Amino acid sequence: MTRSGRTLIGLFTILALIGLLALIVVAFANRIAPWPIWGQSLFYLIAGLAWLLPMKPLLVWMNKE
Repeated sequence: MTRSGRTLIGLFTILALIGLLALIVVAFANRIAPWPIWGQSLFYLIAGLAWLLPMKPLLVWMNKE
C-alpha cells in the first residue's frame, strides 16, 4: 500500500476514533454532573488526552515508508 493510501485510511480512522471517544465521554456526562468541579475537570482532562494513546501506533503506520 502506498504512503498516500495509508495516510487517507489513517485520517478517516483518526476521525472515527475521536468521534467514538467523544460519544463515550458524552455517555458519562450525566454520571459525572453531580461531581465537584475539580472531579469533573480531572475527568475531562483525562478523557481529552485519552485519544492520544491509540494514535501513536496509527501515526507510525501511516508514516511508514
